[in-house]
Amino acid sequence: MNYFAHPTAVIDEGCIIGDNTKIWHFSHLMPGCKIGASCNIGQNVVIASDVELGNNVKVQNNVSIYTGVTCGDDVFLGPSCVFTNVTNPRSAINRRGQYARTHVGKGATIGANATIVCGHDIGEFAFVGAGAVVTKHVLPYALVVGNPGRQIGWMSEHGHRLEFDDNGTAVCPESGIQYKIVEGAVVNLGV
Repeated sequence: MNYFAHPTAVIDEGCIIGDNTKIWHFSHLMPGCKIGASCNIGQNVVIASDVELGNNVKVQNNVSIYTGVTCGDDVFLGPSCVFTNVTNPRSAINRRGQYARTHVGKGATIGANATIVCGHDIGEFAFVGAGAVVTKHVLPYALVVGNPGRQIGWMSEHGHRLEFDDNGTAVCPESGIQYKIVEGAVVNLGV
């Protein structure tokens, strides 16, 4: 076992857990989930069957990740954010096996208490603000806030809001990486 699990964590048989991952108090990993290397799973987290998390994913406390969700590397899931997996749930109707899929792209951030309605992907390096309710696909590098979620800008790979000049170019203040808007999408031009 090359990972750490707090004694109160419940890890069902059949989970795949990468090296150097940490799983904290009262979390439950269900059969068949796949957790990458160097992840941090906060306390009271539920990771359902067949969920896949890439490497270096940070899952903060009280997060529920249901079947149908996959996350790329370096994803940040803020405290108490939630993923749904059925578009029209009813208690009396069993829709098990009809789960809509949601993918969170590499480097994306989902803020505290945000809700991701199933079937809507989050693009690479996108930033979903705290409390937002995502009801449609989120473009790579997009900054989305509110209920329903709406795009209000663009973010750098280092998590800074990008301010574009008249030529459609912006520079991340931390990394110096240049970005350009091309046909309604952000492109990383490098340093």
